[in-house]
Amino acid sequence: MTARYTLKNLSDVKDSAQGSRFGEVQEARFATRDLEAENTGVSYYRVKPQKRQLFGHRHDRAEEVYVVLAGSGRIKLDDEIRDLAPLDAIRVAPNVIRSFEAGPNGIEFLAFGQRHEGDGELLHGWWSE
Repeated sequence: MTARYTLKNLSDVKDSAQGSRFGEVQEARFATRDLEAENTGVSYYRVKPQKRQLFGHRHDRAEEVYVVLAGSGRIKLDDEIRDLAPLDAIRVAPNVIRSFEAGPNGIEFLAFGQRHEGDGELLHGWWSE
């Protein structure tokens, strides 16, 4: 049985990008397991100033919501690019390819939605101009 609640500071969650080439671009902290969440995926990202994520990704089943906490940047959704600012929230439907690019001060955002194990595809080099 899962505890009634779990409290975790996201800065204490392992940075999965550290120690790889992704670490040059961003931090990626996948908090689902740390929070003992059974059905909800939760992630915290920090993309470094003027950097773009090295891949796009999409899900077959999962709808995700992203909330910008600080900084600014852009998100590419399939063939459309939108500007982002603090407290912008964007819902992304399944099958939409998405990727983030940071502005001059970087961008920090949360991603969350219903978790579907193994539901995701990475598309390396997807956003190139």
